[in-house]
Amino acid sequence: MDLMEKLSILADSAKYDVACTSSGVDRGGAPGALGSCHAPGICHTFTADGRCVSLLKVLMTNICAYDCRYCTNRRSEDRPRAAFTPEELAELTIQFYRRNYIEGLFLSSAVLVSPDYTMERMIRVLELLRGPHRFRGYIHAKTIPGADPALVHRMGLLADRLSVNIELPSEASLKLLAPDKQKTGILRPMGLIARTAAENRRELTVYRHAPAFAPAGQSTQMIVGASPESDYQILRLTEGLYQKYSLKRVFFSAYVPVCRDERLPALDTKPPLLREHRLYQADWLLRYYQFSAGEILSPEAPNFDPWLDPKCNWALHHLDQFPVDVERCDYEMLLRVPGIGPKSARRIRTARRHGRLRLEDLRRIGVVLRRARYFIVCSGYAGPGRLSRVTVAQALLDPGVFEGGARQLSLFDDPAGRLSAPDHPALPMAAAREEAAAWLSRRM
Repeated sequence: MDLMEKLSILADSAKYDVACTSSGVDRGGAPGALGSCHAPGICHTFTADGRCVSLLKVLMTNICAYDCRYCTNRRSEDRPRAAFTPEELAELTIQFYRRNYIEGLFLSSAVLVSPDYTMERMIRVLELLRGPHRFRGYIHAKTIPGADPALVHRMGLLADRLSVNIELPSEASLKLLAPDKQKTGILRPMGLIARTAAENRRELTVYRHAPAFAPAGQSTQMIVGASPESDYQILRLTEGLYQKYSLKRVFFSAYVPVCRDERLPALDTKPPLLREHRLYQADWLLRYYQFSAGEILSPEAPNFDPWLDPKCNWALHHLDQFPVDVERCDYEMLLRVPGIGPKSARRIRTARRHGRLRLEDLRRIGVVLRRARYFIVCSGYAGPGRLSRVTVAQALLDPGVFEGGARQLSLFDDPAGRLSAPDHPALPMAAAREEAAAWLSRRM
């Protein structure tokens, strides 16, 4: 099998690894070295300076010793198999870089022979890139659960970011669908990476030239929709991972049925893209808006609203805390107003020190008034008056549900220009909006 055939097989096998994020690393080029890492992103994404950059996202091999029921690379699946040698993959990465196809590498792998054996081969790729090839571009490497801690440490000294896939949201689902994996085997390397990174940061404050360990931190990925956990359970787990392991990012991957198995959704089941989108919105609230998982969802209401984003849904159920005076309320409360984000909240906090704020000023600052106007008062604006909760809910319907154009995965697009959401039939857009308003009215 030639190199391009291997690449075709192993790049396709890597497509279910989520890797769309900014790298968080700023490393310039050096004389005689290849590449740089000036805050580039992973895959096709935009950096702070407006550049779109990409990685070679590939598996070391798709020959797997494990038989995870949800995985297209599982041992019992009949599919083409291939494996790179470390030398082949290092040379391929450099050739792609020299042709300006990529700016870095996203490297994952199935478990070939054993976790240790697989990790040693992956580390060899990174050693060739950082050593003989003097490659200074961004590298994100997936560590293999169950590998020796010494191998995880070696990989962290070569890669910019490490990640350990948690795979499924509960230990029960892991036992059912991935019997070769254990919860402790996944969480142990997460803890090791977190502790080593913290120690490394302390070392760097004393020894400036100490080798950096995974300077862009660590992330993880979990599959959504292959097992029965509620959104609340997933969000609580996400919050715990951030708090305990200092993760940079938790990625959610809507399960795409690729394997026929009675323990999994049927092959004709649509991927839960709306659910994935809501989880990312809630994840944003955890990381940047100072929400807790228990405020966004609860055991009594464990799943996301299909028509309202999590922040609007929270505000709608806490109307007793509104309206807030944007000229006087604290920063934490500003963040809870629909239509006000961290950037506009900081701008409001600065601007109100120098004078009164009117609606026009808030619009220039970046506040989305078509949402915020139901929850605020300011100079010259006393609020919308007494409105019913249903009226406000209808005004806050997620525009991504009904509007076309570029948007993150919001709903399932229908070729006939119709949209559908979970538990709701496909409807023309106008009828779908009316149906959503009626559904909200019944619920409230």
